[in-house]
Amino acid sequence: MITFTPLATFAFVSSITPGPNNIMLTSSGIWFGFRRSIPHMLGITVGFGVLLGICAAGIGALVMAVPSAQTALRVAGSAYLLYLAWQMRNMRFDRQAEQANKPLSFMGAAAFQFLNPKAWVMAITGGSAFLPHILPTWLAVAVYCLVFCGINLPCISVWAGAGALLRRFLGQPAWRITFCAAMMLLTAYSAIAIWL
Repeated sequence: MITFTPLATFAFVSSITPGPNNIMLTSSGIWFGFRRSIPHMLGITVGFGVLLGICAAGIGALVMAVPSAQTALRVAGSAYLLYLAWQMRNMRFDRQAEQANKPLSFMGAAAFQFLNPKAWVMAITGGSAFLPHILPTWLAVAVYCLVFCGINLPCISVWAGAGALLRRFLGQPAWRITFCAAMMLLTAYSAIAIWL
């Protein structure tokens, strides 16, 4: 418990706070509802679990030790977030717009974790600070990944659920304009925060 309580607390705080995954899930909940966003949520958790395992095994520290790898990760992550922010400028919430778009797939969400700077920071920080001190090492890594992912999935589900709840209000122009502006600012801030 001395190891698991701090790990669980870190996993909860880092998973529930705003970041690229949570912003994307809120948008997915609005566009497609909670049920159609489930593959997106599961892809995040599985992809993040793989990233956690890689970082806990020490590879994440090697990636972060190479300045060019850090820069490439930041450029890719911030470029994608700025693209998302731009896409939100003219969001329409009607049946025609919904049918013209598809939710992010399981594989797409899993692959995005390797471009997500917040996911890398969470994985490296968690692996270096909260990896359980149990033997064999593979068991410690497995327990670490299971605990983190078990907490991560419900946390990110809250964001998709919030988006699904907001969906009913966004047919009204005033709500839609306010929401789109807020989401654009949050997404752009996430892209800029990568460099701070």
